[in-house]
Amino acid sequence: MLRRKRWKKKTDKGYETVEKSIVKVFEVASKSSDFITFSPIKDFPLQISYFETLIDKTILQESVLLFLKEKANKIQTLSDVVSIIPLEGITISNEANQVERALLDGSIAIYMTDNKEEILLIELSDSRLGQRETNDTQNEFSVIGPKIGFIEDIRTNLNLIREQINTADLIYEEFTVGTRAKTKVVVAYLEGITNPEYVNTVRQRISDLDIDISFDNTQLEQLIADNSRTPFPLYISTERVDRAVESLVQGQVVMISDKSSYAIIGPATLMEFFSNPEDYYLPSFIASFFKLIRIIGMIFSIFASAFYVAILTYHFEVIPKDLLAPIIFSRANVPFPPVAEALFLEITIDLLREAGARLPSKIGQTLGIVGGIVIGQATVEAALTSTILLILVALAALSSFTTPIYKMSNAVRLLRYPFILIAAIWGGFGIFIGIIILIVHLSRLKSLGVPYLLPLYPYRKGGVGSSFIRPNYPAHSKRSWYLRPLSVIRYSPSTDKDPKEGLNHE
Repeated sequence: MLRRKRWKKKTDKGYETVEKSIVKVFEVASKSSDFITFSPIKDFPLQISYFETLIDKTILQESVLLFLKEKANKIQTLSDVVSIIPLEGITISNEANQVERALLDGSIAIYMTDNKEEILLIELSDSRLGQRETNDTQNEFSVIGPKIGFIEDIRTNLNLIREQINTADLIYEEFTVGTRAKTKVVVAYLEGITNPEYVNTVRQRISDLDIDISFDNTQLEQLIADNSRTPFPLYISTERVDRAVESLVQGQVVMISDKSSYAIIGPATLMEFFSNPEDYYLPSFIASFFKLIRIIGMIFSIFASAFYVAILTYHFEVIPKDLLAPIIFSRANVPFPPVAEALFLEITIDLLREAGARLPSKIGQTLGIVGGIVIGQATVEAALTSTILLILVALAALSSFTTPIYKMSNAVRLLRYPFILIAAIWGGFGIFIGIIILIVHLSRLKSLGVPYLLPLYPYRKGGVGSSFIRPNYPAHSKRSWYLRPLSVIRYSPSTDKDPKEGLNHE
């Protein structure tokens, strides 16, 4: 007989040690309105209990209740029920924790009213509950390539990855997070490619988590991060299956949580946040150009308003003579200093963006377009800001949207404000000091122990080029060196291709 487990909580955090029993499990569950208990056979001491919001009632009616009523005269013990019901995965348990977990996972419990020490468990969970009809990507759009995204069902997500990487080397390790609500978390990696150090680090951090309820993968990402006091994301959050598959092939670790439509990828470096899976569906020259546009856009988005404030406050001498007259004319009637109008416009843009994101899609689009035009025109006519700054702030907002990862876009938006303030206080020297502080902060960040600024710091000559451009496939035959994969070579490109091969030379 299996030894009954104890439900232990850490006493140093104020938790109590509780001895669970099957009777206690049913008493607590019965307080919920969706917990059903009834007798399927009249005048017979057999009962069924389950959470009606978690099971498939069609299977319950057709495969359980129908057979129980037809062959009620043959039932004497729970073992007789097992032989009657034509379903697989039926177990008999006397462990309170196992019974509780099974009920919460969508099983029904069958037991005799005079004996609750043995419970027959039948898994009847409805795998379609809560799923979307389509699994198209919602936030990471793609013009070229697959548009399949993750959904809130972990079994579906694991199946999507397994279909793409159809090999026994793809390993899934399952963990349970949460002391009250047990959330299933799966760590995926490729055996023989992924460095075991990353797998061990993720395994240890997830096992050491002590939280009552884990709602989403994004919450898990913050809990296992190397540094939670930074605006920069240390893991890549993606809803795209192809990005997760490419990361696994490269030798990274992918974490998938139940009831979450995002996967977490690590380790990650700063330059990876400006790569798009669509880059690999385009020619290398075009993809490299777009990647450079994203990087330049990120830099422009952070520093555009700050340089405007610094130049107009302290450094008039750097303005060309031909541009000085339009700037003076634009600011002639503005009563506020440059820092005030810059902060006013930045906050206005962020308000419009947040309002558009929270409203229904059709209303949000209208608000973003009409609101931006109306408010921008009104602020210029009211002499609350200059037209040049309005153009700069609008371009900076557009530049922040080029970042493929939404969380990195949020970090870029946040960084604009401290740079504007420091530019108003110390001008160009303040911006220079802010850049140094930012670089020092980035150099101290790590993702699963990997430096965040690789290959720029520590400097590695071989990886700098591929960080800023998308190399062509012959040059992309090896996996990223910073991941320290067990297998470096992805494929061997042919070096003796004849461009005239296959042509008729006669």
